[in-house]
Amino acid sequence: MKRVGRDGVITVKDGKTLNDELEVIEGMKFDRGYISPYFINTSKGAKVEYQDALVLFSIQKISNVQSIIPALELANSQRRPLVIVAEDVDGEALSTMVLNRLKVGLQVVAVKAPAFGDNRKNTIHDMAIATGGVVFGDEGNLLKLEDTRGTC
Repeated sequence: MKRVGRDGVITVKDGKTLNDELEVIEGMKFDRGYISPYFINTSKGAKVEYQDALVLFSIQKISNVQSIIPALELANSQRRPLVIVAEDVDGEALSTMVLNRLKVGLQVVAVKAPAFGDNRKNTIHDMAIATGGVVFGDEGNLLKLEDTRGTC
């Protein structure tokens, strides 16, 4: 209990062995990964790893490339990686991200948001709070991308 502190979360699960195990995770862990294997950027294992990345959260599906161009341009101008966490990313938006990753070398990855329904929306909000980000697609949210400072 001391290791996680007042604001930490403790999860207890049934194990398959007779021994107790303790795993402490710094930050946040969720059960989803990159949407396309073209985002892989490590030689050891099929992983995507970035430091000091900008994070864009969306409670909506992203299919239109126009909706993410400002985020791609901001990440490129700041020379920082961009992590997009959304209900889903597909179509023109996904293909543009993959092309920018492969041809231009833009550090970008799309991740499908964890959970389902209202639980997904709440989880995205929790992730935004943990990173200092803003959730796009939220009712009444008229912020500009440049006004956000979410990082991971």
